[in-house]
Amino acid sequence: MRKAWRQLCTWLGQHRWLVAAGAGILLLDRLTKVLALMYLPQHPVAVCPFFHLTYVENTGAAFGMMKNGNFLLIFVMLAIIVYIAASWRELCSYGKGVQWGSVFILAGALGNLYDRITLGFVVDFLDFRVWPVFNVADSFITIGGCMLVMSLFIRHGKREEK
Repeated sequence: MRKAWRQLCTWLGQHRWLVAAGAGILLLDRLTKVLALMYLPQHPVAVCPFFHLTYVENTGAAFGMMKNGNFLLIFVMLAIIVYIAASWRELCSYGKGVQWGSVFILAGALGNLYDRITLGFVVDFLDFRVWPVFNVADSFITIGGCMLVMSLFIRHGKREEK
């Protein structure tokens, strides 16, 4: 037990910035969703002509796909979380871009998973009027995915040059 605890402490020390970023993303996501639940009325609030705060209870995936597919989406999110956790050592070997992208995806998935399990839907509220309404977790999942793909392409390109 002591060895496992020591390994965990060592790992946390080596990855403290990633852990802090993941925790910060989760905190920001929860805070914004709680505020949206508490204060956003049933009609949109115009922040500026192209951006509104619009409260939406999303029971599906992106773009309104899989409406009422909460159970399946919980399973998918759990699979993603388990994959990232189980593959962490290998993901670290691909460099910082993949590490950060994985943390962003993991934190976003955990944020939306929490909503799905506790509320039965995901709270969405960021509305640019030309895109479906989304939230902070969705933003970090997207950014993390882009970072992951770009990092892998850059790494693959460097490998082929050699």
